Amino acid sequence: MQEIEEVIDRLEHWCRSRGFAGIDPYDSLNSPLVSLLTLGTRWGRMALTQFGRRSPINCRPLLGIRPGVNPKAIGLFLEGYTKEYRRSQNPQTKVVLNELFQKLLELRSPDVSGAAWGYNFPWQSRVQLTPRWTPTIVNSSFIGHALLDYYEATDIVEALDIAQSIPAFFLNDLRRKTEGDSFCFSYTPLDVNYVHNANMLGASLLARLAAQYDRRELLDPALCALRYSMKYQHDDGSWFYAETKAQSWIDSFHTGFNLEALRRFLQFDLTPEYQDAYRRGVEFYADRFFLDDGTPKYYHDRLYLVDIHAPAEAIYFFSGEGQRYRELVERILHWTLMNMRDAKRGTFYFRKAKRFTIKTPYMRWSQAWAFRALTEFLTHEVMD
Repeated sequence: MQEIEEVIDRLEHWCRSRGFAGIDPYDSLNSPLVSLLTLGTRWGRMALTQFGRRSPINCRPLLGIRPGVNPKAIGLFLEGYTKEYRRSQNPQTKVVLNELFQKLLELRSPDVSGAAWGYNFPWQSRVQLTPRWTPTIVNSSFIGHALLDYYEATDIVEALDIAQSIPAFFLNDLRRKTEGDSFCFSYTPLDVNYVHNANMLGASLLARLAAQYDRRELLDPALCALRYSMKYQHDDGSWFYAETKAQSWIDSFHTGFNLEALRRFLQFDLTPEYQDAYRRGVEFYADRFFLDDGTPKYYHDRLYLVDIHAPAEAIYFFSGEGQRYRELVERILHWTLMNMRDAKRGTFYFRKAKRFTIKTPYMRWSQAWAFRALTEFLTHEVMD
């Protein structure tokens, strides 16, 4: 446990010394040269983004891309620091918590029903260019849960009020794909991209507010959204990322997000009928995504690339599953510390390929997710 505390301390020091600002795999369109480099075209913007994400060398200084504060990163750090504060009751940790909360207030997306958060960069898909700060259901869900954790640890009512306003964004601004007695939330207000992990994460926040904070009007939409994604769970316990042909892959960390969301419903005793589905999902996750030495696979049927999200989400999720998966968590954690961590700086790498490793220390994608995972692991070590 002391070793993990030291890992967390070094990671925390690196992130705090930079004000939690950093670069991101998807921030290439923040370059002031973007119009010149992309010729103002969709394909040019996609190519520039993929170059920034895939390059083993960080070219952002040459492209004029400066570190920025990402709302999702701040939400993940808020969740992790809340666990640290509950464990230690350290007044200095509370100071950091309050600073992170203030950052989230400043980073809220404008012109939204209720509170919601996006990214500090625009991104180009095959279909559309999504402007900077466009709110997403994924960001707002993770941040919403972090705000509730923060409120429960500190009794700061403003955090609860902000979290309580997030459902207005889900219910009023997001689009829906309706199927019978179920529906799926869109990823942002601008698209018609219906993704299972995004839908289930949003539903889980509605469920938590309904169960813990007497927002009973949120229970029906929470159950309707969950019902949509549960219809598409496969017999082996897995899900495709989404139900379009181009999105029919099965990957590690999105499987974890789905199960993380479903677990909240079961913990609140809202959907006992999905207990067996949850069991099958957990067994698929544990059995299909890890090698014997703890190496996490990105997809269920092949190894490379290994993305830091895969071990981070696995450590987080299986830490909450108790003794049955304790040995699996320890194997994944050991592999991650040996293969995905810069021991000199205390930071975590982005991706590991068969012949090279992308070591660029991304703040949101790598450090924030690693911090969330490690603090969750340490929480359960102390409890056990």
